[in-house]
Amino acid sequence: MNQQNSETAATALPVVSARIYPKGGLDVLSRDEVARLKDASSGGMHDLLRRCALAVLTSGSASDDPRAAQELYPSFDIQVLQQDRGVRIDLINAPAMAFVDGEIIRGVAELLFAVVRDLAYTAIELGPEYAEGLETSSGLTNAVFGLLRNARILQPAEPNLVVCWGGHSIGREEYQYTKNVGYELGLRGLDICTGCGPGAMKGPMKGATIAHAKQRRRRTRYIGITEPGIIAAESPNPIVNHLVIMPDIEKRLESFVRIGHGIIVFPGGVGTAEEILYLLGILLREENAGLPFPFILTGPTAAAPYFEQIDQFIRLTLGDAAASRYEIIVADPEKVAKRMIAGVRKVREHRIAQKDSFYFNWGIDIPLDSQQPFVPTHEAMAALDLRHGRRPQELAADLRRAFSGIVAGNVKEDGMRRVEKFGPFQIHGDGDIMQALDALLRAFVEQRRMKISGEYRPCYRVIA
Repeated sequence: MNQQNSETAATALPVVSARIYPKGGLDVLSRDEVARLKDASSGGMHDLLRRCALAVLTSGSASDDPRAAQELYPSFDIQVLQQDRGVRIDLINAPAMAFVDGEIIRGVAELLFAVVRDLAYTAIELGPEYAEGLETSSGLTNAVFGLLRNARILQPAEPNLVVCWGGHSIGREEYQYTKNVGYELGLRGLDICTGCGPGAMKGPMKGATIAHAKQRRRRTRYIGITEPGIIAAESPNPIVNHLVIMPDIEKRLESFVRIGHGIIVFPGGVGTAEEILYLLGILLREENAGLPFPFILTGPTAAAPYFEQIDQFIRLTLGDAAASRYEIIVADPEKVAKRMIAGVRKVREHRIAQKDSFYFNWGIDIPLDSQQPFVPTHEAMAALDLRHGRRPQELAADLRRAFSGIVAGNVKEDGMRRVEKFGPFQIHGDGDIMQALDALLRAFVEQRRMKISGEYRPCYRVIA
């Protein structure tokens, strides 16, 4: 790596210009592949590449404003260049925090290569010419499979991957609890997959690293799955050793469900509620009725009221059948781990009986309308049908979209711009559902689950 220290006039923060050579996934490429990669990165996706790369280079940032890093490093740029032996990545005025004594931190470099790899794969392999294949449920699932395989996430091995969901903005007690659960999971040989960011996405990985070290496990997986709209607000935590950037939130959610052998939910905000509703909408389908899928909601004693409110909201909107698909465990990390390991064993037995793979769950049925990207415009948010009388899985899907829109208004650049231009999103529905939704969202605000720092200004209005 060749590098040069510099400091721009536009910012007082130290920056470094560097030249790095990819390893793993990008180091053995044909000339045609290199040319296509360069074309994709220099074309319409260059701004997206720049924003995602900057998020990785500022890993560990305490801000969840997606525009903050761009304002702090306005002169940053990234170029993917062709060479006979492969590709070269040039970083111009990159954040100095990603370097030590002039050398880029190895973990940061790996995540940076993952950004280039995944965005290029999406642009090349899932471009407009493949639109017809992405109009069917099987086509979209194959696209998810292709992205994960290209990222070398899919490994034939015994089932042991636990997906952990939870908020990026959580208190110290809740964060410590996520570490304790991760520690218990790691002692039992389980690997961790999260949304890759801070808070409840970092804690389980941090706890598991200590447990894995004590058990002398050398090959460990800390998988972070994100998407371009969210990565700038939730930059990858430094423990992630396998990063995947899916094209949109729907493919990100499908990835969690397809590769995970069980899911644990810690306290969180609207993003966590979106994830819970997504999974319930799938598990409530008749096609998935007999499918074993360990699903645990857990937190410290202080989080008990949080889960009570979530549980009440689910029972009101989706019914008791939905609540029967998960278990709530309070203040008992060891019990969580034991229940999860027992659930994973059942998943293993079921996969063997159904002749399904361990590394990718082909057997779970995900409907097309849950796979197609939801663009949270004001019109789309107002049109959501949040009323009683619908099938629970259909209501769950629209409730998920409502929370997804609020996530966009909170931390995604496009959503924030829409709210700034047209005002808050309006969400309509039956009176009791809207009352429960408003109470839940108010609790998130009061508990500071919407934003890490600063005063939160709601991007929504709940209308009965």
